[in-house]
Amino acid sequence: MSRVVVVGAGFGGLSAAARLAALGHDVEVFEQGPEVGGKLGWFSRDGFSFDTGPSLLTLPAVQRDLFLKTGTPIEDVLDVVPLDPVAHYRFGDGTELDLPGGGLPAVARALDEALGGGAGAQWTAFQRRAARIWDVAREPFLESALEGPRTLLALARDTSALRTVAPWSSLRGLGRTYLRDPRLRTLLDRYATYSGSHPAKAPAALATVPFVEQAFGAWYVRGGLHLLAQAVAERARERGARIRTHTPVVRVLETGGRASGVELADGTRVRADVVVSAVDAAGLYGELLPRPRLRPRRRLRSSSGFVLLLALEGRTPGLRHHTVLFPEDYDAEFADLAAGRPVADPTVYVSAPDDPALRPDEDSEAWFVLVNAPVHDPGGGTDWRDGELVARHAELVLATMARRGLDVRDRVRWSEVRTPADLAERTGSDGGAIYGTASNGARSAFLRPANRSPVPGLFLVGGTAHPGGGLPLVGLSARIVADLVGAP
Repeated sequence: MSRVVVVGAGFGGLSAAARLAALGHDVEVFEQGPEVGGKLGWFSRDGFSFDTGPSLLTLPAVQRDLFLKTGTPIEDVLDVVPLDPVAHYRFGDGTELDLPGGGLPAVARALDEALGGGAGAQWTAFQRRAARIWDVAREPFLESALEGPRTLLALARDTSALRTVAPWSSLRGLGRTYLRDPRLRTLLDRYATYSGSHPAKAPAALATVPFVEQAFGAWYVRGGLHLLAQAVAERARERGARIRTHTPVVRVLETGGRASGVELADGTRVRADVVVSAVDAAGLYGELLPRPRLRPRRRLRSSSGFVLLLALEGRTPGLRHHTVLFPEDYDAEFADLAAGRPVADPTVYVSAPDDPALRPDEDSEAWFVLVNAPVHDPGGGTDWRDGELVARHAELVLATMARRGLDVRDRVRWSEVRTPADLAERTGSDGGAIYGTASNGARSAFLRPANRSPVPGLFLVGGTAHPGGGLPLVGLSARIVADLVGAP
């Protein structure tokens, strides 16, 4: 039996722990915070409860595989339900769209009804191309261990695959090949923000993001998605893993050039045959490893988010699970983010599940409101510890919502603010970068820090490592690491 130490109990660390324990390893997880889940956060007050991280599941096959490989099906422990519609969109010109969850044909019909002018056919043509990219990229770039530039070179030898993936093209550039309606282009641009990236710089391969969401559906866990983290933690314990919270790791130990355990904040040294790091890759290479030469070249951090948790009086007629309110000038938002300043006229995203578990009574609602924001960077960008700035930005977000038809200012019982600085402090993410490295540039989406580190016996899992951020990709990273480590 091999002894494995996992550093961090976010979703990636927990998933890796469950898989490795199920393989027969002796697994121990160390989490610096008071609870498990990482960015799958949760906040409750006065009967109102909020998921403070992801609010939907896509590519559910990844989670189903995790639970099946470690025990009983996911449906035995969680109530996972499909979302339909997935989201309500309001564009800058006032056009409104309910995007259904019933598959690509249903999406095309909804686009025709809301936007007219053959919008459904344009989007369908784009999604056909995205499906081909998915078929080409899924196995080598998402489901397999990163092999660095060699992976891209292998793709380059296959000219048909190369033309399909079009690494020389951006997501926005690919979209303009198929989408004439400016609202469809706006809709597509939003999917770049799923990886904290700029649509004019993100690779065309990110076309797979809307394809996966609309082809395989979007799902919700009744009671909140934080229950997914709890269920994976419990599955890991059932398989024999031990999870210790309030236990920071300060160093990865090496013996003979190989990872040999970790040192805890209290000075305790825990020996291991394998170390799995589920913390931010920048933190691992910058703080936990004693050899600076191992640090990868610093890449552009992804964007972060500015969050309002709103406890509201009353109910909102026709409110959807997700609502997205676009500005008139979406490019201005990306320009603000690139400049490292708070967005002056942001897209507003509202998650408001109709879930009795999230509210104290039937005459109330719990809203999670998010706008894109630059990372916490007091030295060269935005200082999210500036209380006056935070208060002004909170007022701006509420005023923006009101201007776009969702004025809830007279219904607020109370509110809480979460800034990029708060996210950085709570999760250890670099400046609160939600996805670690931005997927800007032809190779960036494929060349994140590898799952197998340069130090033998040390592996990386989670959103800042290959294949990237978001629950499906984090789940895939855990599967890749379990396969790399193998059975004891």
